[in-house]
Amino acid sequence: MDWKFLQDLLSGVNKYSTAFGRIWLSVVFVFRVLVFVVAAERVWSDDQAHFECNTLQPGCKNICYDYYFPVSHIRLWALQLIFVTCPSFMVVLHVAYREDRERKYRAKHGEETRLYDNPGQKHGGLWWTYLMSLFIKTSFEITFLYLLHFIYDSFKLPRKVQCDVNPCPNLVDCYISRPTEKTVFTYFMVGASVICVVLNICEIFYLIASRLVTLKVQGTLRTKSSRFRPDMDFDGCKSSLKS
Repeated sequence: MDWKFLQDLLSGVNKYSTAFGRIWLSVVFVFRVLVFVVAAERVWSDDQAHFECNTLQPGCKNICYDYYFPVSHIRLWALQLIFVTCPSFMVVLHVAYREDRERKYRAKHGEETRLYDNPGQKHGGLWWTYLMSLFIKTSFEITFLYLLHFIYDSFKLPRKVQCDVNPCPNLVDCYISRPTEKTVFTYFMVGASVICVVLNICEIFYLIASRLVTLKVQGTLRTKSSRFRPDMDFDGCKSSLKS
């Protein structure tokens, strides 16, 4: 898989992200994509070839492998990375939509006019799009963590599994290649995923808190403005009476 294409697309998300979003991108590329491409794929590359069972019954080895590993860790992580990064494109597409509207507005009303102060500023619909993308990413992360634990019953890979699925003649012992190394990588990828979930939750609270503070400040300014105008009118009336 060409992960450089995904990196080029997500690099555009970085300039519209908060500090938590930039940290999230760094964790995704350094501790997940890079580790996945450089190390994890090689560890699981010989997984089925070195899955040994103490029987020569034709088909038994393949059936037992499929029974205990219905979905490869590598493919599940690849799907997870794709699903958790795609919601970020919603923000990029929304900003592109704003920029297109800005371009058409200037072409119609002149270059000096502006529809948006900053098309990439997170307010209005873009704020909701950004917040929704965070909820979707967090949901995907938790879902894939649950699937990984549900499929394999644990994040730790056993050294030996026992299989009696047809066409195996009896209870067969099968041995997984490099179980300790694979367990280490599994815990590492799970830990990186948990960190991403925590960062997403922190960013959600940050966005909501910033929005509430902004609304409170705007409400305070409006209240002061509404109080200030009657005083001015009253002073104006007094001055007119004096004159």
